[in-house]
Amino acid sequence: METNVPKRAKTYAVKIGSNTLTDTSGRLRDGVLAGLVSQIAGLARAGNRVVVVSSGAISCGLGLIPIGGSPSDTVDLQAASAVGQGRLFHRYYRLFADAGVTAAQVLLTSYDIEARSQYLNARNTLLRLLEWGIVPIVNENDTTSADEIRYGDNDFLAAQVAILVKADELMLLTDTEGLYTSDPSVDGNARLVEEVVDRSLLDEIEAGGAGSAIGSGGMKSKIVAAEMATAANIGVVIANGSRPGVISAIAAGEKVGTWFRPLKSSMSSFKLWLKYGRPSSGAIVIDEGAATALRRRGKSLLPAGIVRVEGNFAAGEAVDVFFRKDGRHRVGKGVSNYSSDELRRIKGMQSRQVIKLLPHGEEEVIHRDYFVLAD
Repeated sequence: METNVPKRAKTYAVKIGSNTLTDTSGRLRDGVLAGLVSQIAGLARAGNRVVVVSSGAISCGLGLIPIGGSPSDTVDLQAASAVGQGRLFHRYYRLFADAGVTAAQVLLTSYDIEARSQYLNARNTLLRLLEWGIVPIVNENDTTSADEIRYGDNDFLAAQVAILVKADELMLLTDTEGLYTSDPSVDGNARLVEEVVDRSLLDEIEAGGAGSAIGSGGMKSKIVAAEMATAANIGVVIANGSRPGVISAIAAGEKVGTWFRPLKSSMSSFKLWLKYGRPSSGAIVIDEGAATALRRRGKSLLPAGIVRVEGNFAAGEAVDVFFRKDGRHRVGKGVSNYSSDELRRIKGMQSRQVIKLLPHGEEEVIHRDYFVLAD
């Protein structure tokens, strides 16, 4: 299907969930996959750049492993992924090849996102493949990483990949029509939310957990992924992947599923990575003056403003920054120039005192260029 393709070339990230790709027995829904690939290939042949984030390796493998029932142990699920990943990509490769487009397999782990050098390598590889007109098929490497198994059907990975390639739009394809005001399977009054403009609306919506024993995402992880991507000025659509022509319709700007409006952002790629890709290893609690300097004046964090250090971390790791006054308020996240042990020695000190105690130390605990404010 090549109708309704946009006139201006764009970059799309398309996430296809396991419930869209496979049935409850782990059998590949070949007709659905063929239809999705045909639409993606049509966009690619029209000059658009498309990266696919695919779930389904585990569910594809479950139908082939010699154990009964649905395994829950991480090692069994990882082994099932090892069986299913090759089967799944082979099918993708053949379908794209038949449509005149080359596909490439890209397996990522959480480390590839968390470590800045690996993050840049992943970005450069994806961008080069897109430059060559190749469609990357991205999946988390479940054989060695349990993040998809634990945290949610590749929704977060899809948002990260969309940010990596600076996509114009992220399509999160699942087994429902979009985001509802409540669970439509139990509430006859549930309404489809066509557009999310006011984020406070999300607080009123009951976003449930995983939709099945195989799918591990659920609507909550899709909402968080949408918030991550929209913060990077990327539009997001949650829609039913089984709907005929769904990708072409979204690309043509038709009203399909739930649309999350992108937010205008001037945040650098580094700060986007720091905010969404790098986990925090500890926390720093600061006083009111330091909180004001960070929030309102764009200053760096100095030792004098630190009240307490929480957790154990090394220099160069990311930490959350909190201001505690009548409660706990998150100010942001940054890369610490000091370890937790060093910070406990120098907290509350003036910079000149710090240099005497640690002659090779930095004046700033967190430089403003390596700090990002919380929402």
